[in-house]
Amino acid sequence: MSLPTRPLGTTGMEITRVGFGAWAIGGSGWRYAWGSQDDDESIAAIRHAIEQGVNWIDTAAVYGLGHSEEVVARALEGIPENDRPYVFTKCGLVWDPANPTSEPRRVGDPKSIRREVEDSLRRLRVERIDLYQMHWPAEDGTPLEEYWQTLLDLKAEGKIRAAGLSNHNVGQLEIAEKLGHVDSLQPPFSAIRRSTAAEIRWCAEHDTGVIVYSPMQSGLLTGSFTRERAAALPADDWRSRNPDFQGEALERNLALAEALKPVAERHGVSVAAVAVAWTLAWPGVTGAIVGARRPQQVDGWLPAASLELTDADLDEIAQSIERTGAGEGPVRP
Repeated sequence: MSLPTRPLGTTGMEITRVGFGAWAIGGSGWRYAWGSQDDDESIAAIRHAIEQGVNWIDTAAVYGLGHSEEVVARALEGIPENDRPYVFTKCGLVWDPANPTSEPRRVGDPKSIRREVEDSLRRLRVERIDLYQMHWPAEDGTPLEEYWQTLLDLKAEGKIRAAGLSNHNVGQLEIAEKLGHVDSLQPPFSAIRRSTAAEIRWCAEHDTGVIVYSPMQSGLLTGSFTRERAAALPADDWRSRNPDFQGEALERNLALAEALKPVAERHGVSVAAVAVAWTLAWPGVTGAIVGARRPQQVDGWLPAASLELTDADLDEIAQSIERTGAGEGPVRP
C-alpha cells in the first residue's frame, strides 16, 4: 500500500505520517516495560505495518535493554533493501545489567555514545542507522555541546544518516543548532500532553523534523481503555505507577477519550486514529510514533496516516479538552 509522506526536515527522508513504535515490544524485565510480550506477535505486527505501507520504525537501545532492536532486526530479515523501512533508534540511556529494573542513567559521555552506536548497529544488523537520537538530556555532567558534537561526528563518519534529539526543550535545541543542524526532534505530544507545543513551533521555524511519541497517551486515548483496565495493570507495566492512570487524572483522560467518539464516528475511524490525527494536524509535526503489540492494533490507528481533521473537528476537540480538564497546554493547532 502507498501512504502519504512528508519530508523529515532536511534529511532527504520522506516518511509516512505514522511510524511503528517499538517501545512495548522490548518486553518485560526492565524499568519501563509494558509487561510481557510475545516476540512472534511483535514480528507479525511490524511486518503487517510494513505491508500496509508504514515506512519507518522507531526504537531505542534501552527498550527491553537491547531486545527491541533485536526483534526489529528479526522482523526485517529477508526484506529486500529497497523495501525496507527506515530504522530510527536512540542513545544516552545506560542500564545496569546486574540490576535491570533500576532506573537507567542518562549518559552523554562521548565514549559511551560511541559504544552504544556500535551495539545498536550490531543488534539491528545494519551498517548505518537512519536517524540516531539522544534520548534525554545527559545527567552525568557531559555538556550538551559535547554529546551533540558526538552525534554530528557520527553523521560525518557515515555511522548515522541523520542526528536528532528527543525530550529536549527550546533552550537546548538552540544550543545544539549553533553547533550543527538538529535534523529532528522527538517530543511527547498528545491531546492530553500538549506542553511541548513550543518545541514543535521552534522546529517548524528551523526546518527540523518532528516525530511525536505517545500520541494516544500510552493507550488512554485509544477509546478502549477503562478504569477497570487501569486498576488491573500488572506491576511489571510502568503505567501502573503513572499518575495519568490514577485518580482524577484518569477520570479526565477517559472523559476526553469518550468525547473523541463522535469525531471518530463521523470519519468512520477509531478513536485511536482521531487521537493520532490530532497530533498530525499541528504545523511542524512530520509524523507520529504509534505502538502496536499485535497486527490488529496496527489496523486501529493506520487510518490516521491519511485522516485530515476539519476545523470543526479541531474546534470540537478543543472544547472537549477544556470541558474535561484533561492534561495541559494549548488546546488547538
